[in-house]
Amino acid sequence: MKTLKEGDKAPDFGVVNQDNKLVDLQSFQGKKVILYFYPKDSTPGCTVESCNLRDSYSELTTLGFEVIGVSADSVESHQKFIAKNDLPFDLLSDTDKKVIDAYGVWGPKKFMGKEYEGIHRTTFVIEENGIIERVFSKVKTKEHTQQILETYKK
Repeated sequence: MKTLKEGDKAPDFGVVNQDNKLVDLQSFQGKKVILYFYPKDSTPGCTVESCNLRDSYSELTTLGFEVIGVSADSVESHQKFIAKNDLPFDLLSDTDKKVIDAYGVWGPKKFMGKEYEGIHRTTFVIEENGIIERVFSKVKTKEHTQQILETYKK
C-alpha cells in the first residue's frame, strides 16, 4: 500500500460521479476538498459517516470545503445511496480502483477473524493548491466532521 502523508501533492484523478459525469481534482483548484474513501454504500459505518458529513454540509461549505466520497461501488449503487440518505455531495464510482490505488487506501483488512482485501476508511483534506493538508486514517464515523473541524477552528 502506498502511503500518502500531509504535505504530499494529492494525486489528480478523473472518475465518474453518481450522475455519470466526469469529476477531476483539478476542477477544485482554489477550494479545500474533503476526499473521503469508504468501503461500501449502504453499510452501517459508511452510512453513519456519510450522514455525519451530510448533517454538517452547510457548515463545511460555508468554511470553503467541497465534500467528495469515493468507493468502488457502481454509479447505480451511489444513486440509491444518495437518494436513501439525501446526500448533497458527489460520490465517485471508482470501480477500477484507480483513485483508490493512487491514494493508497486499498489493502488487507480483517473483520470477524477473516482476512480480505478492501478499502481502508480514510479521509484526505486537500488544500487549495492540491497539497494534502490532513490525513485521517482513524475515522470516527459518528463524529467525523468534528474530527476534521478541530483542525480548522483555532
